[in-house]
Amino acid sequence: MSVDPHSAERPPLDTVIAAIADFAVGDAQPSELAWETAYYCFMDTLGCGVQALRHPACTRLLGPVVPAGLVRGGARVPGTGYELDPVSAAFNIGAMIRWLDFNDTWLAAEWGHPSDNLGGILAVADYLSRAATLNAGEPITVRALLRSMVRAHEIQGVLALENSFNEVGLDHVLLVRVATTAVVTALLGGTREQVANAVSNAWIDGGALRTYRHAPNTGSRKSWAAGDATSRGVWQALLALRGEMGYPSALSAPTWGFYDALNRGRPFSLPRPFGSYVMENVLFKVSYPAEFHAQTAVEAAMRLHPQVAPRLAQIEHITIETQRAGMRIINKTGPLANPADRDHCLQYMVAVPLIFGRLSAADYEQEVAADPRIDALRARMQVRENADFTRDYYDAEKRYIGNAVQVFFRDRSSTGRVAVDFPVGHRLRRAQALPLLREKFAAGVRAHFGAEQAERIVALFAERAQLEALPVSDLMSALVLA
Repeated sequence: MSVDPHSAERPPLDTVIAAIADFAVGDAQPSELAWETAYYCFMDTLGCGVQALRHPACTRLLGPVVPAGLVRGGARVPGTGYELDPVSAAFNIGAMIRWLDFNDTWLAAEWGHPSDNLGGILAVADYLSRAATLNAGEPITVRALLRSMVRAHEIQGVLALENSFNEVGLDHVLLVRVATTAVVTALLGGTREQVANAVSNAWIDGGALRTYRHAPNTGSRKSWAAGDATSRGVWQALLALRGEMGYPSALSAPTWGFYDALNRGRPFSLPRPFGSYVMENVLFKVSYPAEFHAQTAVEAAMRLHPQVAPRLAQIEHITIETQRAGMRIINKTGPLANPADRDHCLQYMVAVPLIFGRLSAADYEQEVAADPRIDALRARMQVRENADFTRDYYDAEKRYIGNAVQVFFRDRSSTGRVAVDFPVGHRLRRAQALPLLREKFAAGVRAHFGAEQAERIVALFAERAQLEALPVSDLMSALVLA
């Protein structure tokens, strides 16, 4: 029986929206591995945000929308003295988290950074916890916040498994908006219907173009786009709690729905039920603030540095083998205009460690980029796809992110080919990563806060059980810049 395209009768709720809403308000509990990983993820994500506060390009975007726009009793922004409405606080926290491209990563048909959702989750959790305390209610604990993180990771990550938004020119931050919307609406006490209403509006928002991530327009918006997305998710959640209606076929409506308007008519695939798979398998950036598809290339270059640094003038060419995604996202030639351009250039991220034996956030700034040896090496690099790396990248049981680097000299000698299949932050190297994540967090905290406050913060995160029991508002009080 055909459907009348002119009928005004409301259709059933799209299955994807229904699945998201059911999961957001459901009582499914994360696995123990997911709980533990969420604890480290929370620690690492906050640490990344605090490190970003050392960069004026980030801090100039923070604070209230207008001067004197502080909100007494509002949501705090870690490492600052700002108290803001939850929407503004979500933008602030989200921009901090993403600024250095150093927080966790998820790679599949679509890529992204699930901890970007913490911007909205943390802002709302702090706001609700403070309100509950003032009204003799039960504040939200860090454990409840971690459960929301697991759910946001899962929504964003499962949607990314087989649905490629970059193929249609859309940026992955739209998944941050959708996941934040769902989880925050539930955190605010929303019903299944309210979550579905909010999520439908999040999809109707459409998606940001990827223009700012790619040459020749790469720019700093990629560092605050996730803050924008997570704050929009908070706004959609608050509207739903006020009774704003939803749109049941926001995805599937002929012509006007997301599938037809923005996804070339293709419906989304959900290849596995929502659970805690994504948090269990998420990738941490431990060693280098570099786009994740380059992490193993940087590691290979670091291994080659002692052999190569004394012979830079003798280099004939350098070969880099990468995965298909790396070819598409970070294979870049020509002038690089700004730090955002450089930290998404595979050749730049290999040249710096070959020359200096390091790669830090400061190495993307103009002072380092002006060294003529960097562009001289870039000009000698040949980048090609390795089919094995691509296959293992998409293999659900592996999710490798392989790269290989080899340097050839004018006297026809060469280094060995150094190949790295997966970086320290991969689940197969998780045991190696966890103590390094603690060190990364502690270093960021100690560089920003005074000595006594820094040690109190580090101590709060030392034991998972004590941290999980804390009200979010108490933890955020400890993170206000004294």
